Amino acid sequence: MDLNTEKSNGILIAAPEGRIDGINALQFQQALNEKIDDSVSGVVIDMSDLNYVSSAGLRAVLLISKALQQREARLVLCALQAPIREVFQISGFDQIIDISEDREAAIASISG
Repeated sequence: MDLNTEKSNGILIAAPEGRIDGINALQFQQALNEKIDDSVSGVVIDMSDLNYVSSAGLRAVLLISKALQQREARLVLCALQAPIREVFQISGFDQIIDISEDREAAIASISG
């Protein structure tokens, strides 16, 4: 898993590539948490290049979301491929984490 990040107007945009599974979920979570500082008002995780997420990956996303909520910042996922979207729907995570169709919509929902 590779993780590309950029900041724009207080929003951290993270784009993981490949897989988030039991082997690298903690690494993903830590790498993202290291990028979140006081200037970040929200995080967009662009999943367009992610082709697999395991339950460990779901847990990492949930923990990132909870950490952001404590800081009164938002997390929005976007561009989920069909198999990834299905995992989020089956697990019910789509009910507790905001999901947008694309990066622009995700940024707009945080910017308000």
